[in-house]
Amino acid sequence: MPGPTHPRPFTTDKDISSAEFWSRSFVERDETFGWLRKNAPVSWHPPLETPELLPEVHGEPGFWAVVRAEDVAFVSRNHELFSSDSKKHGRSVMFRPTDPSLVPAPTFLTMDPPEHTRYRRIMSAGFTPKAVNRLRGLIEQRAARIVDRVMGAGEIDFVTEVSAKLPMMTVADLVGVPEELVETFAEAGDRFVGADDPEINGGTDRTQFAMQQIRVLREIGVDLVRHRRTHPTDDIATALAQAEFDGKPLSDDDIQSAMLLLSVAGNDTTKQTTSHSVVQLWKHPDQKAWLAEDFDGRIAASIEEFIRHASPVVEFARTATQDLELGGQEILAGDKVVVFYASANRDEAVFDQPHRFDLRRTPVPHYGFGGGGVHFCLGNGIAKAQLRALFSNILTKLPDMRVGEPEMLQSEFIHGIRHLPVVIPN
Repeated sequence: MPGPTHPRPFTTDKDISSAEFWSRSFVERDETFGWLRKNAPVSWHPPLETPELLPEVHGEPGFWAVVRAEDVAFVSRNHELFSSDSKKHGRSVMFRPTDPSLVPAPTFLTMDPPEHTRYRRIMSAGFTPKAVNRLRGLIEQRAARIVDRVMGAGEIDFVTEVSAKLPMMTVADLVGVPEELVETFAEAGDRFVGADDPEINGGTDRTQFAMQQIRVLREIGVDLVRHRRTHPTDDIATALAQAEFDGKPLSDDDIQSAMLLLSVAGNDTTKQTTSHSVVQLWKHPDQKAWLAEDFDGRIAASIEEFIRHASPVVEFARTATQDLELGGQEILAGDKVVVFYASANRDEAVFDQPHRFDLRRTPVPHYGFGGGGVHFCLGNGIAKAQLRALFSNILTKLPDMRVGEPEMLQSEFIHGIRHLPVVIPN
């Protein structure tokens, strides 16, 4: 059973564990996180409420909430104290408790060095400056086509028709998927990420639906890697094809894990930041006009504020490897420690008026790609290239678009917009 089993008092009566809490808006939730940042920056809470998984099954007695930027950075940068190794600790890196008997096969998100280093080195071949430059032209072409396709379209859902399109296409390009399979690969990745959503799974069994998408990603990935063993080029499939562990090539299961990791990690940051930033730019036309005035000179810094304000990834969990003190609290070996990046992105000690969307804000030391350390987002340069390409097209081609009220995703992991109705006139 993961974690310690001895009882201990909860630090505060502030609720961040109930389903009701996570049904509230981001701003409402941050009232509680703001109180914690000020009064209890490291605090022990009951486990997240999971009606589908009883406490006697997941066995988690609680978790430490780490909510200040300074402490989030400390946990993130000290992997030897705060482990991501799901196999060793019998729990995932998710805040949401999981059945310890069903911990999925590890990816490098759920590893510590040295195993993590070996896998990250393989994957990093696809994220070098040379690789990003190779992709930039493709990203710009795809972004232009995506936006061109909705010009004059009338009423559409901006999330499905624009925000969600580019991320998985870019993952396909990173991997090296042939053009004729890009749409199939991208669709399977999107469906895998959204497998919990009845709108996506069609009301079918979530696990079976997810497995169908995994089979598609696995088949394309394995076939491509086998091909790259004799036909190498400059992509992630080639890096996987040429990799060896202990003198042996990667297994088909290793290749599948890489495809799943790229689908999950490469999806939501760009997708959600695009949607949130459209909402904010249209709510603040002065900011939109300021950016458009000198797009090339201002977009790089603006993207940092896009990501900070959107805070698409809310949290990740770690496991303490030894007894230690953090934020005045005694954390014991085996304790679950949850770092709340979204709270760090609203830390008043770092950001003046943190809820304000301000493209002139500088610097913007945000936590949208993690808190640093070995798990800092490998694809951050790719995400920024996508955002730059998309907003270059959105601001010039859709200036008269009318933006409605977003329908929010209910999730403790992703700060997401599920649907965003817009009207794009002829």
